Amino acid sequence: MKNILKTGSLGLILAVYSCQSVNTTKMFYEDVKPEKVSDQFSFTEGPSSDKEGNVYFTDQPNDKIYYWDWKTNKVIEFMNKTGRANGTHFDKDDNLITCSDDQGEIWKISKDKKVQVLLKGFEGKRLNGPNDVWNDEFGGMYFTDPLYVRDYWVNFKQETPHKSLYYRNKDGQISKLETFTQPNGVVGSEKFRKLYVSDIDAGKTYVYDILGEGKLSEKKLFCEMGSDGMTLDKHGNLYLTGKGVHVFNREGKKIYHIPIEEDWTSNVTFGGKNNEVLFITASKSVYTLPTRVRGVR
Repeated sequence: MKNILKTGSLGLILAVYSCQSVNTTKMFYEDVKPEKVSDQFSFTEGPSSDKEGNVYFTDQPNDKIYYWDWKTNKVIEFMNKTGRANGTHFDKDDNLITCSDDQGEIWKISKDKKVQVLLKGFEGKRLNGPNDVWNDEFGGMYFTDPLYVRDYWVNFKQETPHKSLYYRNKDGQISKLETFTQPNGVVGSEKFRKLYVSDIDAGKTYVYDILGEGKLSEKKLFCEMGSDGMTLDKHGNLYLTGKGVHVFNREGKKIYHIPIEEDWTSNVTFGGKNNEVLFITASKSVYTLPTRVRGVR
């Protein structure tokens, strides 16, 4: 989530981008546009899909987590008092992992709403504010820790001078992997053995090869665009957010753009019965868009 809510119009890009090497009609329905499901929130963020295809997301200013029930197309409140949860991701046991930045923490929340604080800091110092997280096949997690000072933080004093990507293994050991200008969105794929990290203020997204448990190759520039949140489909296309949703192929070329009529599009994931519905969080609203592709689990 960005530091402040966008108040001015960022403009609406109406053009749809494509390239000759990709037939995007095999990915998206030409006559189907994003449907607004609800606009009852202050700022939506952090969508992630559980094993049933329901999508959980956060309303950080109101300190709540909701979920979209794909069977009824309804939004239901899941939890209040979430530690100001922002980015989320489900682990292998269907627990919701949340970047709860009120105290610079990461939480594990079970479906019956039991909370376990997985980490509170690094090397005895408070983290700036964990922002986004992705759980890997080894039971560990990669997470970003930028700095967006929130107006609801009480007596905050910055203790971590850098803004970095971290890895927490299944035993709770934490390693700092790389420092960025302002790391934000992060997503990975076991299928493709890739990890993507957005450096939003630098206007760049990077890609790593996943070499093992918490082990990454040297980063490579993926594209000249930063992103608040991101997701992947089964073909390895990467979906970035900001002014709507921008889709890049595996070579880092933009192939499609989905306009969203909101000031800011914060995040995106796949959900639904067959993991084929694109769920989009944008400013005070959430949207769904049926597609011809599926997300990667």
